[in-house]
Amino acid sequence: MPCRVAGGGGGGQAAGNHPFDPPSAAHGPKVSKCLALMFCFSSPFGRRERAAAAAAAPPPPPVEAVPGPGPGPGAAPDPLSPAAAAAAQPCIVVVEGPTGAAAAGGDDGEVRTAPRAEPETDTASYSSSASGCSVTSSSSSSSSSGCDAGADEDGEEEEDEEADEEGGAAAEAEGQLEPLASRRGAPAPLPPLAACASSSASSLTASSSASASASPAPSPSAPGPGPRFKLLREGDVQLCYLNHTRTVISKILSSKFLRRWETHRLYLNDACISSKTPSGFMERSVPYSSVEELCVVARWDAGHRFCVRLVVQDGSLLLQANNAYMRDQWYHSILWKKCIFKYRNILKKSTRPEVVLKELKSLVELATSTPLQDECVTNAPMEIVSRLLEEDEAWTSRGGSEQLTATLAPLLANTAPSPALCRFFSRHCAAHPRSPAVAERLTPVAQRILKHNVDFGKFPHMRRLVQDYICALHMQNGGDEVLRRFVASIHGPGSSCPHPRVLPNLVAVCLAAVFSSFEERRSVEARNETQGLVLEHADCQLQCYLSVLLTVSEYDDWRPGLAQLLQPIPFPDDALAHEPFIRSFMPVMERIGKDSRCEVHQLVLGIREGKEGWFHVYCPSSLACVDEGELWCSMLEILLHCCCRRKRFLVQLAKRLGACLLLALRDHTVAQEALCLMLEWELLTQEDQKMQVVTTLQSTASGREHYAALCRRQMHLKELQQKGGPRKLTLPSRSTDADIARLLSCGSFGNLECLSLAFTHVTSACAEQLIKLPSLRYLNLWATQFGDSGLLMISEHLHKLQVLNLCETQVSDKGIAALASMTSLRKLNLNSTKLSAHTFERLKQKLPALQEFDVRYTEAW
Repeated sequence: MPCRVAGGGGGGQAAGNHPFDPPSAAHGPKVSKCLALMFCFSSPFGRRERAAAAAAAPPPPPVEAVPGPGPGPGAAPDPLSPAAAAAAQPCIVVVEGPTGAAAAGGDDGEVRTAPRAEPETDTASYSSSASGCSVTSSSSSSSSSGCDAGADEDGEEEEDEEADEEGGAAAEAEGQLEPLASRRGAPAPLPPLAACASSSASSLTASSSASASASPAPSPSAPGPGPRFKLLREGDVQLCYLNHTRTVISKILSSKFLRRWETHRLYLNDACISSKTPSGFMERSVPYSSVEELCVVARWDAGHRFCVRLVVQDGSLLLQANNAYMRDQWYHSILWKKCIFKYRNILKKSTRPEVVLKELKSLVELATSTPLQDECVTNAPMEIVSRLLEEDEAWTSRGGSEQLTATLAPLLANTAPSPALCRFFSRHCAAHPRSPAVAERLTPVAQRILKHNVDFGKFPHMRRLVQDYICALHMQNGGDEVLRRFVASIHGPGSSCPHPRVLPNLVAVCLAAVFSSFEERRSVEARNETQGLVLEHADCQLQCYLSVLLTVSEYDDWRPGLAQLLQPIPFPDDALAHEPFIRSFMPVMERIGKDSRCEVHQLVLGIREGKEGWFHVYCPSSLACVDEGELWCSMLEILLHCCCRRKRFLVQLAKRLGACLLLALRDHTVAQEALCLMLEWELLTQEDQKMQVVTTLQSTASGREHYAALCRRQMHLKELQQKGGPRKLTLPSRSTDADIARLLSCGSFGNLECLSLAFTHVTSACAEQLIKLPSLRYLNLWATQFGDSGLLMISEHLHKLQVLNLCETQVSDKGIAALASMTSLRKLNLNSTKLSAHTFERLKQKLPALQEFDVRYTEAW
């Protein structure tokens, strides 16, 4: 039975006939103490020799008591005798001196065997698989564990601690310690996948021969709300090597006084641990395959704490860190490297699917539970799985694909799939579109790609995966409704989507699918193959992605971005000539064209001047028009009644005069209104065109009404522009747009050159009245509600304006930029407006006659 001997300062020694019994006190306390340690930890030599010696050798004679000054001598049995070994209660052999005798309750120099007290609280337990004994350390003991029996009761702590440390070193040299529970309280949880850190087939409870100082700390548990670590690849640590060969010399050399620590810079490679300076203990690298056990030790001895212990074949390698955090970081980093090395080798050699799935599940569990936070934590398992998929083609069946997909799903929750995995999932979606794994397992993968991807040009395999996934959803029962729920899930329940990358990624996937569909159609036609099933499949896919775009257009927050992405007409020419595509895409453009926001419905026009847009595609004169111009008229109505009632827009519209005449002849009111504006603003230069417009307007009842109203306006305009009237006019401060209209409706203002509307309540709507004053030279709009739309209109009509005061108005860069066409401006006041420095610099270049300007309290100031 392992024991602990505490030597006193004097007194007699127990005598016995055992060859390694402690000698008498004449040899000195130090020699007695050293040999006593050898007796406790070296006799007999090992577990097997101990069992053989106990069975073959005769029992030694009892230990005779040495008389002392106490009450009387007593006899104590030998702790290694068969009688004592058969006793169930653990024992302590105490060699007391004069001072400790009274504390122990015995005479001086008396050797006693005392039963160990029961622990007061729950303590850490260690079991010895060789001897079968169980030793429990009480919480009242000093930092002892294993078979440590606590400090002597006589108060001689210094010598006792030295004996404990030497005994702990010898016990650790036998490689028997493995921490399984905390020193106090309930047992601590095991580290994640602790089985990966130990290659032994024994139970998780390790044997111990006791060390008072080498107290193992609880192993770091699986990450929850605990600390996180960055994966270490190299670092400086103190290192010590303990030999496990069971000889007396090796045990003495492993004691505290002869122990040697070295400083090394270690590298955690993929297959081994190496040192920057291969010398001393690290002369040879340590392969991960040779690491049998891995654990953390809170305190090895009085001067060395925060250690990580690696048990190799012939010894233990101790790595000492600076603090507990660094110790745990080294522990988890080495554990990760060792486990990845193990899984890589196992999965490379395994051929049975059930074995591969089991190991992959353990690998995924390791990657998702480790407290390490590093890109390698996800990249390494992904690399292993990708290599497995490239080399093994046994996962093409539906059952194998579903099992593998379910196994890898937790790993893909926080990382993007590799190219090999994307191809594997794409094949699964194409081959088994109705598989439950498509909706259950691949939906989080597709959502993450759409939310986090920033460039499909660099990752085309991800775009292809989402493309095949959407197609597979559409082929399930109620495909349109399934797609609608998927789009709703990535948009979120709120009024606006919190993920800015979802919309462009989703539109990019749909556009790529449309291009791919028409390329497939062209290739089939080029090969002169049977087009029935192929074209039917292509049309089904085309309808699938158009349904996604239609669902996207239903969200108000997505509609501006969608209109901007579709403004350049990003479709092949074959698509614009394909009637089913045009008809299916019409609802999308209808929602965009009828949107009440100017930044949305303006995007149906060309992206720049001279470039056609969707407004031109659905024009009745276009070959792509399949609805007799109904959608085009709805777009034109919104544009004319909102922000495009301008000469510049009507000039472009006059180029499609035939379409306007056709729709006006079919009694479309908006087309008739547009023709009247062309006549009123004199945008038609040829007399034949004017006569044709008048004839068309008079051919319908509604057209005649519009033309009659135009004639009345023209007569009033002629009266207004007759010579006469005031040259200067200032309106009262409370005047409104209606007041200006009533003022200009009677009399002539042909001589009006100066008009002041400062501090009035007029808005941009008064611009329709101001453009009727062709002689206007001075216009003051200080502190009014005049905005960009009114400024755009007067910039197209009042070309003789020389002085313009827009101080404290609501104009911005959008309207100010249009002033570049007013080349007669000499004085311009933009004080306290939303003018930017860039727009002002461009404006000065376009207005060479500008002499005075006021840009105070703007960005250009």
